[in-house]
Amino acid sequence: MASITIRNLDDDIKRRLRVRAAMHGRSMEEEARDILRRVMTESTPPRNLAAAIRSRLTPAARADVPLPAREPMRQPPTFHRDSEA
Repeated sequence: MASITIRNLDDDIKRRLRVRAAMHGRSMEEEARDILRRVMTESTPPRNLAAAIRSRLTPAARADVPLPAREPMRQPPTFHRDSEA
């Protein structure tokens, strides 16, 4: 088994972990192992950023902007070299 050390843990997080461990009748270390085990075994699909943003916008907040009709392409300009250069 591997072991890790967690430095710079916020005091509030440590306190909450200690309280949670006491509620479950186990050590802080065992509580942390259980939390990590559960989180790492959850099978969540990869996050699609565009879909996440779209899901936060209500239909009323979305703007359906009509696209202008496309015009035919113009002829490209022609450049002539001056013979005096």
